[in-house]
Amino acid sequence: MKTIVTILTEGYADWEIGLLTAAAHGFYDVLTLFATPGGKPVISAGGLKVTPDMAIETIDPAALDALVVCGGSSWKRPGAPDIAKIVNAVHNAGKLVGAICDGTLAVARTGLLDHLAHTSNGKGYLDESGYGGAKRYLDVPRAVSDQYVVTAPATAPVTFMAKVLEGIGVGDTQLNYYVGLYGAEHEATKQAA
Repeated sequence: MKTIVTILTEGYADWEIGLLTAAAHGFYDVLTLFATPGGKPVISAGGLKVTPDMAIETIDPAALDALVVCGGSSWKRPGAPDIAKIVNAVHNAGKLVGAICDGTLAVARTGLLDHLAHTSNGKGYLDESGYGGAKRYLDVPRAVSDQYVVTAPATAPVTFMAKVLEGIGVGDTQLNYYVGLYGAEHEATKQAA
């Protein structure tokens, strides 16, 4: 069974991973697990309380197909969890690493984005991380995938979902149809404006 472990922190942005975890678990029969600092329960920005399956510190790269770093304001605060060891171990094991919104900031701090095409919430957004990948940054409104690393701005949970699922080998024509449905909604919104 395919497995996705998602890192959540206090105040995590629940809307950024909702489509991914729902489609993975409910439609593609992917095991979805959650990890937090110290394995403690966290509450999302929207008030959802999650009791995690594990602590970040106990994640086993061999036991997963993808590690996802959910966004949330805690990644911008002093004392944010240092996830460099686990992110690099997962990537070095040939497994997918995904990051959305402020999760991209956490992954940028690990050095993983220094040599890969990536995106985030806007040009210059990752500069505070001290990373060396600004020349590889793509200022696009959708998820970007390069060498088993998927990044996305906060506004792209649909393409983030698709790229992560495709990256672990569960993408299909139904997934493409689903992404198209969401795209049609946004196209209709642009035309009405």
